[in-house]
Amino acid sequence: MLMPKANRVAIYELLFKEGVMVAEKNTKAPKHPELETVPNFHVIKALTRLKSKGFVKEQFAWRHFYWYLTPEGLTYLREYLHLPAEIIPATPKRQAPRETRPNKAAAPRQMKEGDNDRSAYRRAPGEPSDKAADAGPGAAPLEFRAGYGRGKPAQ
Repeated sequence: MLMPKANRVAIYELLFKEGVMVAEKNTKAPKHPELETVPNFHVIKALTRLKSKGFVKEQFAWRHFYWYLTPEGLTYLREYLHLPAEIIPATPKRQAPRETRPNKAAAPRQMKEGDNDRSAYRRAPGEPSDKAADAGPGAAPLEFRAGYGRGKPAQ
């Protein structure tokens, strides 16, 4: 299918800038939401062509195509768009790592006297516990009453 070069360049520029692109599986849509001048059909066709060459990775979920730029695609688009090596897409840029673990300098958790991690679970056998002894299945005496269900005796 023939496509205007201006549309292809606009698609490739957006893909290079973001590193990722999304398009709804609707070839009859008049315009792509991110590129107002380019039809959605042109976006799908251009990126499917890049997928066949191995320059993007494609995923499909819930009526949407997702394309991710590969390292080979990055070099191809850099050559196609005549960009210097210093410019990289937004996706591969490393973000500063966030501190997820607490600092070792943080104060330890305050524990009550006699409290240790597993004191409630590790007791010596036969040692009394806080739990009632008559709780649980089989602890209550069985009681049978006549008159319920079938076979009720006549009175």
